[in-house]
Amino acid sequence: MRKGKEKKTSIRPKKTRKPPTPPLLSLSALYQFRSNSTVVGRYALFFDDDANACHCTRESDMGDLTVTSKEDQKAPKLPIPGKRNVLITSALPYVNNVPHLGNIIGCVLSADVFARYCRLRGYNTVYICGTDEYGTATETKAMEEKCSPQEICDKYHAIHREVYEWFNISFEKFGRTSTPQQTEVCQEIFKKLLENGWLSENTMQQLYCDTCKRFLADRLVEGTCPTQGCDYGSARGDQCENCGKLLNPTELKDPKCKVCKTTPRIRDTNHLFLELPSLKDKLEEYIDRTSVAGSWSQNAIQATNAWLKEGLKQRCITRDLKWGVPVPHDNFKDKVFYVWFDAPIGYVSITKCYTDDWEQWWKNPENVELYQFMGKDNVPFHTVMFPSTLLGTGENWTLMKTISVTEYLNYEAGKFSKSKGIGVFGNDAKDTNIPVEVWRYYLLTNRPEVSDTLFTWADLQAKLNSELLNNLGNFINRVLSFVAKPSGQGYGSVIPDAPSAESDPLTEKLAEKVGKYVEQYI
Repeated sequence: MRKGKEKKTSIRPKKTRKPPTPPLLSLSALYQFRSNSTVVGRYALFFDDDANACHCTRESDMGDLTVTSKEDQKAPKLPIPGKRNVLITSALPYVNNVPHLGNIIGCVLSADVFARYCRLRGYNTVYICGTDEYGTATETKAMEEKCSPQEICDKYHAIHREVYEWFNISFEKFGRTSTPQQTEVCQEIFKKLLENGWLSENTMQQLYCDTCKRFLADRLVEGTCPTQGCDYGSARGDQCENCGKLLNPTELKDPKCKVCKTTPRIRDTNHLFLELPSLKDKLEEYIDRTSVAGSWSQNAIQATNAWLKEGLKQRCITRDLKWGVPVPHDNFKDKVFYVWFDAPIGYVSITKCYTDDWEQWWKNPENVELYQFMGKDNVPFHTVMFPSTLLGTGENWTLMKTISVTEYLNYEAGKFSKSKGIGVFGNDAKDTNIPVEVWRYYLLTNRPEVSDTLFTWADLQAKLNSELLNNLGNFINRVLSFVAKPSGQGYGSVIPDAPSAESDPLTEKLAEKVGKYVEQYI
């Protein structure tokens, strides 16, 4: 492998979001073997002395070893009676920016690894995700770029898709929420809730900007977080990204219109509310049963219990906006649904875009297990709001069995920030020319499962050189060098058939023991 004096790189994260490429040793030897390749049969090994790389070729015609993208398969998967059917979702990423490494490990990459594991186990697996395209995040981005919300969605949906394809994320379907299917499913669920008496009309106070002549919902207003001990100065009208507290815009201290920066005033406006207090018994019964049986992440349990302990309140599900799913109600024709009411429904509508028989996945709890992956700031919407919504319809929905939640991945001395351009973003990772398998490996080993973790370029370099190149790389090189030796000394550059587990009492016992551990996992 190529060696040389390493050049120190100065990193100033707050000055530019474009990351420098740290000095790395050659990876050619290690990454000729792609992680998404299917290898069957006997292969010849050839060594390129100049590049110090090995190449793998089948004795007969090797053909194309790359697995076809799951999304490219024409026939959609449906639940199979008698088999284990696993439905996996990642929290839908906002379409208003390029995803950064924290977004990728917190949602899509973690779910991708689990989906690949399930497929290897032979489970009938469908992995669903897509861009979350409605709400104030899209409207404000459209204002910044002086274009329509739909143009923003089209632009950034394509960027998200490209980033995830480069990261080898194996979706069965990567869709979006600005679709007719989303409108249809969302409005049907709303009608069921209304019919069953779980919705109420109330007057509430909202911030109104006289300059822009509009109500300021969610991200259209910023101010200081009112939570004691937080005092974060850039809290949004729906949530403080610093402490994670869900907010109403009127709770902010010193609020300012995000568009014109003027101070808004308070006005009355009518909205529709989901009666969470009335759904409390149904919800708690579901949580008590599923959080244990489904082995929820501890941070998910804590966040959910905090909501329940505080006491469930009516939650507004409508907004004074134009960009969103229209509310099918005569008194609210000028409003759309709150993004966190309609966004989780996006899992359902994207599945409907994947197959017309979507109900076989989403209304089949006896035969389908639902696993959901997300960052910790999304927990209450998935453990309280979304299941309450589905329970309120009175229909036989497939509710979440297991939730896997990450803490935050931070960047160098601070936090990743899409709005401030701080951190490593998906397209930046691609531009470093570091192989995608390295990024996947590093992010997974640094996954913030129980506490926040930190991304630094120095740590990436150290792990790559010590764990992959020195340890794994040298191991592979020694094995392949031995295989390449002439017959009698090695195997004449042909990998021999692997012996069966039953070929030796020791390997038979090992296989049995490993099998039991795997069965205990999931």
